[in-house]
Amino acid sequence: MRHALLLLMGTTVYASVGVAADPQPYRVELASTRDAAFDATLKATSQLVTLRTSAPANAFSLIARARGDIDRLTTVLQSYGYYQGTVNITINGLKLDAPELGDTLSALPHGSDAVCKVSFDLGPLYHLGRIDIEGSLPDAARESLGLKAGAPARAAEVLDGGARLLTTLENQGYAFTKIDPPVAYEDPANHVLNVSFHVVTGPKVQIGEIRIDGLKRVHESFVRRRLLLHTGQPYSALEVERARKDLLALGVFAAVSVRLGESPDEALRVPVILRVTERSRHAIGVNAGYSSDLGGSVGMTWSDRNVRGNGEQLNLSASVINLGGTATTGLGYDTSAKYIIPEFGHRDQALQFAVGAIKQDLQAYDQTAENSGVTLTRKLSSNWRAGIGVSGVHETIVQEGITNVYTLFALPLSLSYDSTELPSPVLDPTHGLRASLNFAPTLSRGRPDSVFYVTQASLADYLDLKRLLGSEPGRSVLALRWLGGSALGASEVVEHVDGQVYSVPDLPPDQRLYVGGSGTVRGYRYQSVGPEFADGNPIGATSIAAVNAEFRQRIGTNFGMAVFADAGEAGENTNQVSALIHARRCSSSLPLPGAGPVENSESCWAIGVGAGVRYYTSIGPLRLDFAVPTYRRSNDDRFEVYIGLGQAF
Repeated sequence: MRHALLLLMGTTVYASVGVAADPQPYRVELASTRDAAFDATLKATSQLVTLRTSAPANAFSLIARARGDIDRLTTVLQSYGYYQGTVNITINGLKLDAPELGDTLSALPHGSDAVCKVSFDLGPLYHLGRIDIEGSLPDAARESLGLKAGAPARAAEVLDGGARLLTTLENQGYAFTKIDPPVAYEDPANHVLNVSFHVVTGPKVQIGEIRIDGLKRVHESFVRRRLLLHTGQPYSALEVERARKDLLALGVFAAVSVRLGESPDEALRVPVILRVTERSRHAIGVNAGYSSDLGGSVGMTWSDRNVRGNGEQLNLSASVINLGGTATTGLGYDTSAKYIIPEFGHRDQALQFAVGAIKQDLQAYDQTAENSGVTLTRKLSSNWRAGIGVSGVHETIVQEGITNVYTLFALPLSLSYDSTELPSPVLDPTHGLRASLNFAPTLSRGRPDSVFYVTQASLADYLDLKRLLGSEPGRSVLALRWLGGSALGASEVVEHVDGQVYSVPDLPPDQRLYVGGSGTVRGYRYQSVGPEFADGNPIGATSIAAVNAEFRQRIGTNFGMAVFADAGEAGENTNQVSALIHARRCSSSLPLPGAGPVENSESCWAIGVGAGVRYYTSIGPLRLDFAVPTYRRSNDDRFEVYIGLGQAF
C-alpha cells in the first residue's frame, strides 16, 4: 500500500456543530497508551475532549462528534507507527452504530452525563525498513537524514529527518534544494514501512548582490559595516540566519526578514534581499519596585535609540527612591544620563559616557553624590564580554553624625560570562551559567586619603530538572549562586562615636561591603548583616560572601512559585572558602556582630529562607517574595517583602 506519511501537528479543526436548545452533557474517559506524549496528542486531537465545554451538543450531534473522532484518532495512531491500530468509542456502553443509541441518550434524565469511553487496540508497532533518497547529493548530506532501519516508524521523526537533510544541503550552498514530502510504502505482513525521499538539490551557489530595503533613519553604511554577509562568500542558510539575528541585536530594528532571489545568475550567485523595519526612534518607560527594607521606588526613562543614524543611544532616567522602608531614613533620588556609541573602533565594541546624581538616606549612611564615567565594552565571543573604564565621584557622606567629603577616581575592569542564551538579564534563565568578575583600583581623596582595590565576583548556575522530575523543559529549575567581595588595601582605623571606640575600615562608607537585602540575603534588611555600631546601624566591611539556592516551578502558562534559602556574612578580609566551611550562624544569643569597642566580635553567617510567587510576562517574570531571618537579632524585622521585575538572580 502506498500513501503519504501522516503527521499530526497537535492542532484541532473545529467543525460546525448544530447545538440544540437543551444540550446533552457528557464526560470522556480516554484510555491511556502508557506514553505521556502519545496520550497528550490523542487528548488534544479528540473533539470529544476539546469541544466538551466550549461547544455543547445535543444527543445526535454528540454521536456525530464521536464518529468524527474515530478518523482523527486513527490518524494519530498511524502517525505514531501503529498502522493496524483501531479506535473504539462507546457512549453509555453502546457502540456508535447501535440503532437504539439516539433514543437512549434522549431518554436520559435532565442534567445526567453521558459517558463516552475511548479505547485503543494499537496492534503491532511498525518499524522503518528501506530508506531511499532519490536524487544526487553529497554523501555527508545523506548521513544527516538520521533515520535507521529498524527504528519505530513515527511520522514526526521521519519528517524531522527530511528537515535535517534540507537544512544540511542549504548550509552546504544548495540554496534552491527541494525535498518532496516523503512517501511511505506499507508492508503489512512484516509490519514495516519503507520510506522514500525525492530530492532536487539545484546548483551550489554563492552570495550575490545584497540589497537592504526599509531603511529610513538608520544609515545603510552602518548596517553594511555590521552585516555578517558578503558578496562572493559561499551560501549557507545558517550564516544568513546568523546575520539576520545579529542585525536584530543592534536594537534599532523591530523586524528583519530575508528573501532570496528566484534564481542564481550566470556566476551562480544568488541575490539576498534584507527587509528591515525600524523601531520607533524614541521610547518612554516607567519603572517601579518595592521592598519592605528599602521601601518603594518609581521612575521614568526616556530613550533615543538612534541619535545620529548609526545606532547611537541616549538614555535619560530619573527615579524617586526610598519611599518608606525599614532600612531608610528619608526620601532620595537617582538620576542618570548615558550616551552609547556602538561599533566604536571595532565590531561588537561600544563606548559609553555617563553622568549621574544620587541621594539616599540609609541606616548605614546618608549620601549625596555626583558621578561620571567613560566605559569601553567589548563582546569577545557569544558568551564572554569585557570592559574597562574610568570614573569619578564627588560625594558627601554622613555616618553616625560625622560628615566627610570624598573625591574618588577609579579604573573599573570587568569580565563576564553568560551561557543562558537570553537577550535580556531580566528574562527567566532556565539553563546555563552566569559569571562575573569586577576589579576597581580606586584613589580616594578625603578623610583619610587612601588607595584600595575592590574585587567582586559571582557565579550562578541554572539547572533544568526536567529529567529528574519528569517535567517539561524549563519548568522546574534549581538556581544556585555564590558571590564574594573584598576591599584590598584598606586598613582599620579607630573611630570614636558617642563615647565608644570602633575599629572601622578606612574606606568611604559607600565603598565598604555589605550583606542583607534582595541582592544577597533575603529576610534581613538591606546592609544589616555585618559589623554594627552600638545603635544597630551598619558599619560596613572589607569582605563579604553569600550563597543562594532557589527552586523555581512554573504553574500553568503564566504563573509560578519559588522557595529559597540565602546565607551570607560580612566582616574583615578572610579566605572566603574557609569562611564558608567554618561558618557559624547568627543567633539572638550572640552579641551583635561588630558592636562595642575595638575588640569586635567574630562575624557570623546570616541565613534567610522564604517563598514567592511569579507571574511570567513577555518582558520577564514579576516577582513577589516573602523571606524571614532564621536567627532573628533584636534589631531585625520579623520578615521582609520584595517586589520586582526579573528573578532575584
